[in-house]
Amino acid sequence: MSLPAVPVSQSPEDKFREFLTSRSPAQRLTEQQREMVRFIFAQHHHFDADQLMEGLKQAGLVISRATVYRTLTKLVEAGLLRKIELGPRMCYEHDYGYPHHEHLHCARCNKMIEFQSPKIEEALRDICAQQAFKASGYTLLIRGICAECTKAKVSRRLLDLV
Repeated sequence: MSLPAVPVSQSPEDKFREFLTSRSPAQRLTEQQREMVRFIFAQHHHFDADQLMEGLKQAGLVISRATVYRTLTKLVEAGLLRKIELGPRMCYEHDYGYPHHEHLHCARCNKMIEFQSPKIEEALRDICAQQAFKASGYTLLIRGICAECTKAKVSRRLLDLV
């Protein structure tokens, strides 16, 4: 399930430029960073740094590994991307322009399934209220096996019996 984008007041590129100029000392948006932001926000999927570098290369964009990693860090700090830890692997997704949502992660095929749950959000608000806790954000990642991988495993077992 892919979630629909939500309206935003600025383009990701303009939002990132604003973030960079607000830093101390102010930084400028380089051409490589601009190309990266445009590439990332032209599609919506989860990716790691290696997948991003491969995609940039296939698109004919030459951006160094160091620039990719530095820019990813800044995009997370700017609130444009969200970083999701999948064990030793860091995965990124759009945070700006998309509704808050959670993930199911398949340990077999690495598929990420996005979902929203008002009941989960309500439960978390209730827990925070009970504890007089001011939450600034949260990430929920449920690990397991997706339906396709479960079905494939069952099929393999049946074939082993023949």
